[in-house]
Amino acid sequence: MTKIPAYAAIRAKNPLEPFSIDRREPGPHDVAVDILFCGVCHSDIHQVRDDWGGALFPMVPGHEIVGKVRKVGMSVTRFKVGDSVGIGCFVDSCRACSPCKDGEEQYCEKGMSATYNGREQDGKTPTFGGYSTHIVADENYVLRISDKLPLEKTAPLLCAGITTYSPLKHWGAGPDKKVAVVGLGGLGHMAVKFAAAMGAETTVLSSSDRKREDSLRLGAKHYVNTAAPGAFEKNARSFDLIINTISAEHDPNGYLNLLKRDGTMVILGVPEKPGTVHPFSLIMGRRSLAGSLIGGIRETQEMLDFCAKTGVVSDVEVIPIQKINEAYERMNKGDVRYRFVIDVASLK
Repeated sequence: MTKIPAYAAIRAKNPLEPFSIDRREPGPHDVAVDILFCGVCHSDIHQVRDDWGGALFPMVPGHEIVGKVRKVGMSVTRFKVGDSVGIGCFVDSCRACSPCKDGEEQYCEKGMSATYNGREQDGKTPTFGGYSTHIVADENYVLRISDKLPLEKTAPLLCAGITTYSPLKHWGAGPDKKVAVVGLGGLGHMAVKFAAAMGAETTVLSSSDRKREDSLRLGAKHYVNTAAPGAFEKNARSFDLIINTISAEHDPNGYLNLLKRDGTMVILGVPEKPGTVHPFSLIMGRRSLAGSLIGGIRETQEMLDFCAKTGVVSDVEVIPIQKINEAYERMNKGDVRYRFVIDVASLK
């Protein structure tokens, strides 16, 4: 074991503070990574505050990890020292169930091993995330990053990126589709970039005019202020696919009525109190309401390769680790465009 510096919440709702954790030495199939940047996901805040229950403390958050390989196990074939790599939301899975065999490890029936606030597949060993100087993971759960991608802007792709890329691909976003994105935050701004890069006619739906200019800059063709009189009526039956990233309470029925016949709205945000769906919102247009959770390793690598070809990366504000608590407060106020990323050199 090697003791390394990190930042952790010692108990629920505590500010994060300097901490130290143990990392194992690489086994035969492991890759040890020097962490250079780690994105700050809104789920980090929920987990630190135990908003969803079952949190494990002390907790070292962080599952948008990019860095350089520092050491590889003797049986590793996919990576070498010095490679740019990423680690996303999970570091292992059972590898035997149907989802794992299908490359959909995020739906592992035994339960994926989350990068932090989880346990290894032994069910005992706790996992610690990327608010730390290095990490060790099995090579099968490590991702290759092209030298074309700036690492600080790539880190959020490991969660915000794949969370939006996966449903857009699964529900066929492309040149013949009209896609709407609800909410323009960390997830929403990636959904706009990906939908536009895939060739879809992309619209942002937001409750004010404040983000109109940004939406068009990110690739949207249209912008709808949903708080404007008649906005929902004017845009009824307009979209093939809606990516709903809102994590605040809202009425989903108005958005469902914006779908064409056979359209789908995919839920990515998790409100504290879910809205009630009226059956007529689905029945009258043979519409579908769906959900999606990140992506498997194969699809995440596909996304990273897509980003290298198209130049799609996240809009970020890089911060030192010492400002993480301030960043959490700013995120809760919506004061970030559009993702905080920790420069891990500040921890060393």
